[in-house]
Amino acid sequence: MNFDDKININILGKSLKTRNFKILIPLLVALTSCVDVIENDEANNLMENKMTQVTIKTSVGDIQLELNDEKAPITVENFKTIASSGYYEGTIFHRVINGFMIQGGGLTADMNNKSSGTGPIQNEANNGLPNDRGTIAMARTMDPHSATSQFFINHKDNAFLNHTGETSQGWGYAVFGIVTEGMDVVDQIAEVATGSSGAYQDVPEEVITIESVTISE
Repeated sequence: MNFDDKININILGKSLKTRNFKILIPLLVALTSCVDVIENDEANNLMENKMTQVTIKTSVGDIQLELNDEKAPITVENFKTIASSGYYEGTIFHRVINGFMIQGGGLTADMNNKSSGTGPIQNEANNGLPNDRGTIAMARTMDPHSATSQFFINHKDNAFLNHTGETSQGWGYAVFGIVTEGMDVVDQIAEVATGSSGAYQDVPEEVITIESVTISE
C-alpha cells in the first residue's frame, strides 16, 4: 500500500465517520423529543390523577383520606368547600353501626342539626367507585340527589349501596375517596357502644367529635 492509498483510506474513514455523525444527530434529536413527550405525558397523567389529601382529626384519633377529584369532581369540590369553611369542627359521628359504616358531619354533640349553608348536590354514584371497606361516601335522604354535608365511611364492603341504575332505588351512594391511614380509628369508632337519643338510633354513647378537617392539595 503506497502513501496515497493510506491518505485515501483515512479520508474515506473520516468521511464515513462524518456521515455517521450526521445520521446520529437527527436520531438523537428524535430520541430526545420522544423522551420529552413521555415526560410530558407522565406529568399530565400525574396532574389528571391528582388526589386531594384530607385529615379528619377526631377525639379518638386521625383519619387520613385521598379524595378522587377525577371520578367525583362535584362531590369532592363540595366536601372541600364545606371543610374549608370550618363547618365540620364540632360535629360528631352520630350514627355508628359495627360491620356497616360510621356516619358524621351533620349533627352537634347535643344532637342538633348543623346547617352547612350549601344546597344538595348531584349524585355521582355512577362513577364506578364501589362502597368497599375504607371508602368515604355521601349520606343522603331517599332522594338520590339530596346529599349536602353528611358523609360515612364504610366499615365493611357494602355492595348493596353501589349504583345499579338511574332510578330512585338504583342510584346508590356516591363514593368519593378512600382511607389511606387511620382505619384502626374507624374500627375503634365502629366498635363503640351505641343507643338511642331522641329520634336517632345507633348513636354512640361516647361522644366522638370531629375536631377539624384539613385539606391539602
